[in-house]
Amino acid sequence: MNRTRSNAFRRPGRTVGRRWQIVGVAAVAVTVVGVGLGVASASESSVSTIVCPGVAQALPAVPAQSQAEVERNLALLNTQVSEANNRLKTSTGQGGANFVQNAILGPLKDKRVSTIDRIVISIGRHATKPVLDEQGLGTCTVGAGGTVSTPEPTAVATANPSTGGNQTGAAPTVKCPELTGLPSIPAQAQAEVKSNLTLLQTQINEANARLAGTVGQGGPNFIQNAILGPLADKRTATINRIATAIGRNAPRPDLNVEGTAPCTLNK
Repeated sequence: MNRTRSNAFRRPGRTVGRRWQIVGVAAVAVTVVGVGLGVASASESSVSTIVCPGVAQALPAVPAQSQAEVERNLALLNTQVSEANNRLKTSTGQGGANFVQNAILGPLKDKRVSTIDRIVISIGRHATKPVLDEQGLGTCTVGAGGTVSTPEPTAVATANPSTGGNQTGAAPTVKCPELTGLPSIPAQAQAEVKSNLTLLQTQINEANARLAGTVGQGGPNFIQNAILGPLADKRTATINRIATAIGRNAPRPDLNVEGTAPCTLNK
């Protein structure tokens, strides 16, 4: 009788001990999972991206007959970069020292050069064939983690039909300084910065279209007052938004707005 009672009294203690062991293991598991998620999140924010030269900004005003084909090929350039970025992300750690160059950047360059050549040929059917550095524009690099890759604008300025499609220099185009001094972009700011970088190119395209559509209009100050001045104001606001977005999560960069916002003309 005494033994039975003694065992009965011991069992609850053992049960409680087991329960504490289970709780402890669960807590450790949750901690490990939490650490794992933190590491995954940090690694995702530092994933490298492919950075390519802008092609649209190197183009002259495009003949209206070539506009659709040129814009399709500019969109294709974006698709090619997107596919290469996905390949870069999903193949991390694969291959040897030259894997990225041989398996991703090399094939991407071949595709880009072919696409840029189609753009040049398309323009050349209806106007003077532009001379582009196809090899240079086709060559991409891998940016450091946090680097933002600017999408290729897919809207192009068209030549003024009244000037004749085969005339060169019928309308000037806008020449703007490149935005330099960008630091590594915090993950929280990447989407906003990318959107505003795209907007900078959209503003240039719109100004080029305005130039092409207003050839011969206004007096000597028309272009400055109606096109370049408003463009500088838009660029100032956009560049400031980029600096502000970065500054919310990192030191605010000095992007030299006064020197970068004003644009001139390519004659």
